[in-house]
Amino acid sequence: MARGRNIRDDVESLTMVIRRIIRENGRDYVKTYIFAAFCLVLVAASTAFMAWIMEAVINEAFAKKNADVIWLICGSVLAAFVIRGAASYGQAVALAQVGNNLVARYQQRLIDHLMRLGVGYFGETRSAQIAAQISQNVAGIRDVMNLTITSFARDLLTLIALIVVMITKDPLLSLIVFVGAPPILIALRYISKRLRSATRESIDINSRVLSAMQETVQGITIVKAFTMESQISERTSHLIGSAEERSNRIARLTERTSPLTETVAGLAISGVIAYAAYRSIYDDVLPGAFFSFITALLLAYDPVRRLARLQINLERAVVNARMIYEILDEEPTQGDRSSAVEIEIPHGEIEFRDVGFAYGNGEKVLDGVSFTAEAGKTTAIVGPSGAGKSTLISLVPRFYDPSSGQVLIDGVDIADVTKGSLRHQIAYVSQQAWLFEGTIRDNLRYARPDATDAEIEDAAKLAHAHDFILGQPQGYDTPLGENGANLSGGQRQRISIARALVRNAPILLLDEATSALDNESEAAVQKALESAMQHRTVLVIAHRLSTIAKADKIVVMQAGHVVESGSHAELSDTTDGLYARLQAFSETDVVDAGKAKKAKKKGNKS
Repeated sequence: MARGRNIRDDVESLTMVIRRIIRENGRDYVKTYIFAAFCLVLVAASTAFMAWIMEAVINEAFAKKNADVIWLICGSVLAAFVIRGAASYGQAVALAQVGNNLVARYQQRLIDHLMRLGVGYFGETRSAQIAAQISQNVAGIRDVMNLTITSFARDLLTLIALIVVMITKDPLLSLIVFVGAPPILIALRYISKRLRSATRESIDINSRVLSAMQETVQGITIVKAFTMESQISERTSHLIGSAEERSNRIARLTERTSPLTETVAGLAISGVIAYAAYRSIYDDVLPGAFFSFITALLLAYDPVRRLARLQINLERAVVNARMIYEILDEEPTQGDRSSAVEIEIPHGEIEFRDVGFAYGNGEKVLDGVSFTAEAGKTTAIVGPSGAGKSTLISLVPRFYDPSSGQVLIDGVDIADVTKGSLRHQIAYVSQQAWLFEGTIRDNLRYARPDATDAEIEDAAKLAHAHDFILGQPQGYDTPLGENGANLSGGQRQRISIARALVRNAPILLLDEATSALDNESEAAVQKALESAMQHRTVLVIAHRLSTIAKADKIVVMQAGHVVESGSHAELSDTTDGLYARLQAFSETDVVDAGKAKKAKKKGNKS
């Protein structure tokens, strides 16, 4: 009973995915599929005609030597081949166009859906694995549609037409042939069940292989710096070996039908030949009907073989399609409320009111955080690692929503506004300056697509980026390498700041924008930041306290709590406070950096 239920569940799962694909796409391509189906019907009819006319060819041309019908037979055979060729071309082009459009459509659906998912989803899922999974599986939708159409409109109709020819020519021979069908069907059901799990495992492992390769390329400097080449090679070799083993298993399962079908076909054809030869030798029966039957039988072999493998091929395609739907069915965790309105920010005051937050079911990262960042002023957030600084700043653009409490802008709870309108009022500069494919100008214009070239260049000047941009081979139209690899760290960060200025938003968030830079680059970026911070409400996380000494307000955090707040001067006077201790460590780092710089200069002179 359990085995029977599993088979039914597998068939229902397969059927549900196919129905979903057809329901989502069938109507849009109905005319093209009707045309393709008509072409496939012509292919089936012309194939059956070739078998049917063989009786006339043998009997009239060779046995009876009737010269009057030779030209008619030859003309009809030529016409059948011309029709078959034109119809095959028509259906192949039509299905290819639909298939390519399906792939493009689902690629667009996937990128649109991924853009709707929250930051939390990408924190839990490796980006390289998402890319690998999409690249491997998106063609599964196309394969399901095309396999379904071609199998039913071409292979099934061709087989039916040929069976009709076979039965009309010799019912007894047809019965002999059909005896071999049940063993093939039983074997295929067993193989398809095992193939499903093997295909899923293969796709998962291949995704991990591509993910490992992509991450290695992206982090090649770290790989070289830590001499990780042999470790990476060994780890990837294990994954590649596992992928190869799964692929070989799939090949063995997929091709396991060949010996069976070939053996059964050989038995059927040899039996037919023996029976027909006996009748021709001893009963003096004209061989035309036999040749027509054997032609139909041989022509039926290919559609039978394809139909025999249909479930296996569909299983593989459906596994691919199902993995795409796993991404598409992922529900966005931060949908706008039905009553959400677009926000307008006349001033830009940000208030954290008793805010608490935890990632998933983990421990609280923020607990009862309350303070106000005044409009048009700079508020710095400092504290040791793990204090919750970056988490706090990520709540403002609603990358995450608080577990408790409220974040308000100009007195409006941001949970009651649309994320799109909120984020349009915020400019963001992260610790790592992410740049995208395209030119420097393209990357700056991402912040505001309607920005003019003059506005882009003005922002670059304020960010102290204009001069080095003009020094690039094609100026603002210089194509960038992967994540701006053809620029220095300081240059990338200044372009990131210029992008924030192009946004021209009333609120600016700076998440340790200079912590990864050397002193010289930091000085240039700091000048850019001072320009960017004017006349805006700024929340800044600082790694080096010297960079936020001019902040209007400093909020000191520890273990998810606000422990101190005030100006630089006020907090510095509290000698036993956390800020004073952090400042002492920061000054030590500055002194050490200065000594190292002097030693380097001295070494260069000598």
